[in-house]
Amino acid sequence: MQSMFIGLGAIAASALPWFLGRCLQPELAAHLIPEAIRISFRAGAVLFLCAVLWTVLRTKEYPPTQVPESLGWKETLESFRLAMRNMPVVMQRLALVQVATWLGLFWMWFYLTVTVATRVFGGDTPQSPAFTRGVEWANLCFGMYSLVCFLFALVLPAISRKLGRRNTHTLCLIAGALGLLSAGVIHDYRLLLLSMTGVGIAWASILSIPYAMLASSLPASQTGFYMGVFNFFIVIPEICASLGFGWLMQNVLANNTTVAVALGRVCLLIAAALMRRVPEHGA
Repeated sequence: MQSMFIGLGAIAASALPWFLGRCLQPELAAHLIPEAIRISFRAGAVLFLCAVLWTVLRTKEYPPTQVPESLGWKETLESFRLAMRNMPVVMQRLALVQVATWLGLFWMWFYLTVTVATRVFGGDTPQSPAFTRGVEWANLCFGMYSLVCFLFALVLPAISRKLGRRNTHTLCLIAGALGLLSAGVIHDYRLLLLSMTGVGIAWASILSIPYAMLASSLPASQTGFYMGVFNFFIVIPEICASLGFGWLMQNVLANNTTVAVALGRVCLLIAAALMRRVPEHGA
């Protein structure tokens, strides 16, 4: 259900700039930042605020049956240290899968749009009409993988029951890597939608299966703590990407965005290989 709703929202968000770019007059889209992008960001801000308000006003919280004893900061740090030292094996190995997966996703999110705009559409500068069309089409490609995510989420539980969660997630990550591989060699912009099919399959699995595997391996009394810690392994790659990708692009990759997208598929393949080390069942 989480994959379905995330996919549904992302479809609309990704397609909105492309749709607005065809509705607005050409002179309105001549800014450094196209008007379609400006409107899309404003719409996103309003919808995000509405979602937060809906949650605050409509969601009822139930008090815990037992209120935990308040700890001092020393006791809290010691409790955290012990919990990390006793982290379940499934979580330890899934953490490495998550790091590799999200590094691959950030390579794609940061540089696929520019790759499409320059290599496929031939936009030489961000101000050129070809570059703008490429950016709009790349957003539509993101909408495509969100659509695949939405649809694939319907059958993902059945596939997982048939193949097992470890095998299912491994195959989905490989599908994502193959999608990025084809995106790096395709020159017909319409075929990029086909490439995004593999990415959408991977995305549906990334949003659900690691969490399902983790939840079934955690002690009930510490599920909330470990679920929170598990998000570290998304945030850490994000910090590394934000601080390091720019330097790598300038000093190592010569600003070659096609190579950057290729590194994304390498990361997904590494994640698929690491997934083989995760026990299907265990603590």
